[in-house]
Amino acid sequence: MNARLLLLALLGSASFVSAQTLQVRTSDAVILKDKRITESSGLARSLRYPGVFWTHNDSGGEPCLFAINRQGQTLAKVRVPHAANFDWEDLTEGRDDQDRPCLFIGDIGDNLKFRASLQIYCVREPELPKDPDKEIESSEPEVWHLSYPDGRKNAECLMMHPLTRQLYLITKEESGHCALYQVPSKRGPGKGLTLIKICDLEFPARARKGKRPGMNSMTTSADFSPDGKRLVVATYSYLYEWTLSPKLPLEASLEQPPILIEPPLTKQMEAVCYDADAVTLWFTSEQLPAPLYRLSVK
Repeated sequence: MNARLLLLALLGSASFVSAQTLQVRTSDAVILKDKRITESSGLARSLRYPGVFWTHNDSGGEPCLFAINRQGQTLAKVRVPHAANFDWEDLTEGRDDQDRPCLFIGDIGDNLKFRASLQIYCVREPELPKDPDKEIESSEPEVWHLSYPDGRKNAECLMMHPLTRQLYLITKEESGHCALYQVPSKRGPGKGLTLIKICDLEFPARARKGKRPGMNSMTTSADFSPDGKRLVVATYSYLYEWTLSPKLPLEASLEQPPILIEPPLTKQMEAVCYDADAVTLWFTSEQLPAPLYRLSVK
């Protein structure tokens, strides 16, 4: 490791070590009633229906989205046509160039780092059916093929900034040496895109009862708040939340120490998103029974 990389790593570690732990109040924790949702690996807030969220299963599952409400009930199962769930890892809401509410599905997982390209599927947010038991299809997806400028990597975080409408990924590494990448703004269906590296991020090992310290080094989901003023990143153990300054580029805001949030222990926290109030956090965990938690920070 050269001196510059070592300095970056040390600075990143120092900012996380100084993060302040918050006590959180957990309310309205429910179990997802749909046994088809076995590995909830992405969570996005609906832009069309208040109180509704979208989720999907992890790698190898059907190429389907599930609409759920705050009571854990399934409102729709939506199949994405001509798509494959190779390793769907995260989901984010946003708007397309025509200002239509959309869902962006990150087929970005690559544990073995052998994939030549990754995919993001963009579909218009579906209309909920009157019969929740009837499977429907989404719009025809736009598919963007992605590659990294500096070698193959694994990622489980996909998020769209609500104001700039920029898409970002955060890589996942057991060492905690991760990085933030931007998806190019000029993109079209079927076009190969090279991600743009923005900055390095450091997620150090951190002890927590019931979890190995290294579980905190692995990022599993991320989301921007609806007002664009916050960014939350989940690991298997904790949540990290940054306050973002509108006067600074994103990477400058991420140099500041984040708030450390300790959520209830779950088997495998892999999906997080903000509620419409831009403060409350929701998260799910893989494996059955799958919980849906609401976190209100005191």
